[in-house]
Amino acid sequence: MFEANLVPEVIFDERPDFVKLYYKAWEQAADHIKTVPGLPVERYMDEACMPGRLWIWDTCLMVHFCKYSPEFFPGIQSLDNFYMPMYDHVPSSCKIHHLDNPPLFAWIEYEYYRFTGDKSRIYRNLVEKCYLQKHFEFLENECHFGYDSPLSGSIAMWQKFDAGYAWAGCPSGMDNTPRSRGNYQRILWVDALAQMALSAKYIAKLAREINETAIAAEYEQKYEEKSALLNKNYFDETDGCYYDIGIKFHEFWKVLTPASFWVLLAEAATKERAARQISTIYDPNLLGGMVPLPTVARNDCNFVPTGGYWNGAVWLPTTYMTVKALEKYNEFDLASDIAYMTVNHMVKTYENFFPHTIWECYSPTAFEPADNKKGKYVRKDFCGWSALGPISLFIENIIGLYRADAVAGKVEFHPRKNSSHRYGVRNFKFGNISCDIIVENGVLNCRSNAPFTLEIDSVSHRIPCGETQIKL
Repeated sequence: MFEANLVPEVIFDERPDFVKLYYKAWEQAADHIKTVPGLPVERYMDEACMPGRLWIWDTCLMVHFCKYSPEFFPGIQSLDNFYMPMYDHVPSSCKIHHLDNPPLFAWIEYEYYRFTGDKSRIYRNLVEKCYLQKHFEFLENECHFGYDSPLSGSIAMWQKFDAGYAWAGCPSGMDNTPRSRGNYQRILWVDALAQMALSAKYIAKLAREINETAIAAEYEQKYEEKSALLNKNYFDETDGCYYDIGIKFHEFWKVLTPASFWVLLAEAATKERAARQISTIYDPNLLGGMVPLPTVARNDCNFVPTGGYWNGAVWLPTTYMTVKALEKYNEFDLASDIAYMTVNHMVKTYENFFPHTIWECYSPTAFEPADNKKGKYVRKDFCGWSALGPISLFIENIIGLYRADAVAGKVEFHPRKNSSHRYGVRNFKFGNISCDIIVENGVLNCRSNAPFTLEIDSVSHRIPCGETQIKL
C-alpha cells in the first residue's frame, strides 16, 4: 500500500496543483508495481502498456523516478528481467517486446549509482556477468534485421552499417514516427548511433568507478569513434540540426524530432552545434510552441495537431531526455521552462479532461491526451514513464534540485528565478543523507542528518549536520 511518507515531500506554494499531480503520479506508479511468478525478479515496475510484455526503454526511464524511493519502488531491480534472460538464459514468464529497444542500460546504471551510492551492481554488471558489454556487443557486432527470438514478442530490426545503424519505428520506441517517410530501411537513425555513444560513455564511467582501466579505455575509444561519426555525417550545417541520414549516400533526411537531442545527452556535440540544435526549441514552428518538444516539428508535413502518437504528440521520455541533455550544456533556465510548461500541460489536462488521470502522451495543441495510431485516445493511468513529468521534472528542474550525487556528497541546485513563493523538498534522500531544502523569502533553509555540499549555480556551500540558512 502506497503512503505519502515513502517519497520526498514537495513544497510549491506557487502551484498547489503541481503538488497534487506529484502525489497522483506516485499513486499510479505504485499501482504498477507488479508481482509476476516466473520472472527472474518477480516484483518489478510494469510499464503500464501490455500484460506479459516488458519494454527495455520504458523500464530504464522509470528508474529515474523510482530512485527517489528505492526501498519501495523496484526500479533498478527490474533491469534484471532483461539481463538474466538475454545473457544468462534464465527462463522468464514474460516476453521482452523489443530486444533492440534503445540501449540505455549503462546510462541508467550509472545515474542510479551516483544518486544512491550503491556500488554493488557495478562489479557484477561489468566484470562478473559483463551484462553491459554483452548488450553493447549484441547490437554492435551482429545483423539483427528480421531477427526473431523466443525471448521476444517482436522481430528485431537493428542492422549495423559503417556509418551507423538502420532501425525501425517500434523498436526505436517512436512507433509511427515519420522520420523515414514510411520506409524505415532507407535511413540510418541518429538516435541509434547517439545511444550507442551514450552506452559506451557510461560503460567507461562505471568501469572507472571500480578501477577497471582496460574496460574503461576500450569503451572510451568506442565513444570517441561513435561521436566522430555523429559529427562527420549527421549534422547539417545549413539547418543547424542533427538529422537521420540515407543509408546509401548519407544525405540528410530532414525530419526534425527530439531524437536529435540524444546526441547532446551523449555530450557528442560541440558547444556551437549544441546551441544551434537547442535553438529549435525556441522556434514555435519547430520544437517550441504552447508545450515544447512535440515529437515531430510543427512545420513538418506529417505533424498531426491531435498528436497522432509519434506524429507530434508530447511524450515524457523524449521530453525528460531532452531536459537532461540541456543540463549537459548548462541550459538550466530553458530546462526549467520546458519542465514547467510540460507539467502545466499535464496538470491542465488532468483538470479539464475526463477521466482525470495521467496519460501515455499529450496533445501538442490542446489540454487533452493525444490520439494514438488508430485515432483513439492513448492509454490512461500511464505511470509508467509519464511519471517523469510530475515527479522527476518537478523535483529536478522546477524546484531545481537537478542533480544529487551520493558518491561526491553533493546536491546541485538551480534556484527559481524571481520567485516570491515558498518551494523545496523535505525528506530528500540520496545515499545515506536525508535533508530538507526549502526556499522562502529569498533564504534557503536546510536541515540535514549529515554534512554535504550544496552547489547553488556552481557556488559551493558546505552544509553541516543540523540546520543551516543561506541568503540567495
